[in-house]
Amino acid sequence: MSYQVLARKWRPRNFSTLVGQEHVVRALSHALAEQRLHHAYLFTGTRGVGKTTIARILAKSLNCETGITATPCGQCSACQEIDSGRFVDLLEVDAATNTRVDEMRQLLENAVYAPTRGRFKVYVIDEVHMLSNSAFNAMLKTLEEPPEHVKFILATTDPQKIPVTVLSRCLQFNLKQMPAVAITGHLAHILEAEGIPYDMPALSLIARSAAGSMRDALSLLDQAIAHGAGKVEEAQVRGMLGTVDQDFLLTILEALQAGDGAALLQVATDMGVRSLSFSAALQELGALLTRIQIVQCVPASIDDDEPEKERIQALAKAFSAEFVQLAYQIVNVGRTELASAPDEYSGFVMTLLRLHAFRPSSVADVVASATPRNRAPQPSAFRSPALSERPVQQPVSTPTQVRPEVMPPAAVRVPAAGESDWHQIVAALPVSGLARELAQNCELRHLADGQCLLRLSPKQTHLQMKPNPERLQQALAEYLGRPVQLRIELGENEVDTPAATVGKQRQEQQEKAANAIAQDVFVRDVIDSLGASVVESSIKPIV
Repeated sequence: MSYQVLARKWRPRNFSTLVGQEHVVRALSHALAEQRLHHAYLFTGTRGVGKTTIARILAKSLNCETGITATPCGQCSACQEIDSGRFVDLLEVDAATNTRVDEMRQLLENAVYAPTRGRFKVYVIDEVHMLSNSAFNAMLKTLEEPPEHVKFILATTDPQKIPVTVLSRCLQFNLKQMPAVAITGHLAHILEAEGIPYDMPALSLIARSAAGSMRDALSLLDQAIAHGAGKVEEAQVRGMLGTVDQDFLLTILEALQAGDGAALLQVATDMGVRSLSFSAALQELGALLTRIQIVQCVPASIDDDEPEKERIQALAKAFSAEFVQLAYQIVNVGRTELASAPDEYSGFVMTLLRLHAFRPSSVADVVASATPRNRAPQPSAFRSPALSERPVQQPVSTPTQVRPEVMPPAAVRVPAAGESDWHQIVAALPVSGLARELAQNCELRHLADGQCLLRLSPKQTHLQMKPNPERLQQALAEYLGRPVQLRIELGENEVDTPAATVGKQRQEQQEKAANAIAQDVFVRDVIDSLGASVVESSIKPIV
């Protein structure tokens, strides 16, 4: 007797054995129970999620000899013939090979005749989006008002290509991709029924590789059984799929946490020796970082049966949330850059070294230096060169908050007499972005006794949005070396703000450049002899 593949042997025969499409089963079961039957159904979804299977079960429910029911008996001649593909009143059409209008007309001409054996004549048109526009137009009238004995079941993986005139005539069901948990459970059920030993981690690998398709999962399971000589074991499945061992990925993150660049290169070398896919490695590393971030946000989310639970929890505690986000972005960018790298190994190594360059300590420095309040700034390699020699102190409300290792008391900076010049202060402030825009567009009204009063034009009120004032107050405190209470009043500026001064300087430079061009002898000769003109917008002053 010939072997029957698992995807065909374990195809669901009724709604109760269907996995992962409960929302569709519920709607169809209620419609069948209440005899509220539509004349046309459209099932959409990716490959292997059960579109054709549900169509056949629905055909059995309509033609079962026990009556229209959501639970066909599976024993009558109609049910058995539908299961075996021999039912004369079930017409399965592959639209990918029958795209022409003549074929569709010939098919619909037979729809007027009563069914031969069953209660309904059921047309199942698979990949219906492949039909030509003429074929769609030919079926519109029949699809809208078919004979009482005709039911249409359309299936497609690309509903966007179906005309809206067809969509409006159908009852549409969107089939979801199978969750990995559902696939794993179904594979375990099949292997237990088949009497085949298996490892749950191996089934999890197959479920992830199937990417939501139950048919793909069953095909991979067939391959895994053959590869493992009748057993489904994790090591063999991992080798068959070329999946990167989780130990490699965890070792990478542990080496990053320890700052061990040599260990990172050794992991890359070991993966190259085993001919593992570096693209798949970065994809799996991104998934692992996602799991770590989830554990950081929701510690109870990790399952007790997770094989690497302790190592994942340790990494979640060791890494900051900011580093995990940055590492996730670096990994994804590194994966997209593999195609343009000299080779995949080089691209993978450079991604690991990029992670190493931004390992937790350096990321913490950057985040600490950008935090607006209640955190002392850390020494950072990213500090502006103009400020590298100036000692920095966090504004404090009590002496106990001062961090001696960052700001020794002897290094506290006392403002000089000339520091009341707001233009000079703004130029030296360690602040950027909208907070710097706020400083540049303000006029200094008062700066003494720990109080700073600025005036902002009503036209610039949008610059007061949080956290800009807080960041500016933080920068002022760092510059002056003592706590500062910042207040901003609205009103027209009486003197030029730093932004206005810069604007005037640019305008003067632009005018000088335009005058220099206009007085240039060569330019004047070209204008006079050739009738040329100067494009003023192209004139840029040389700074």
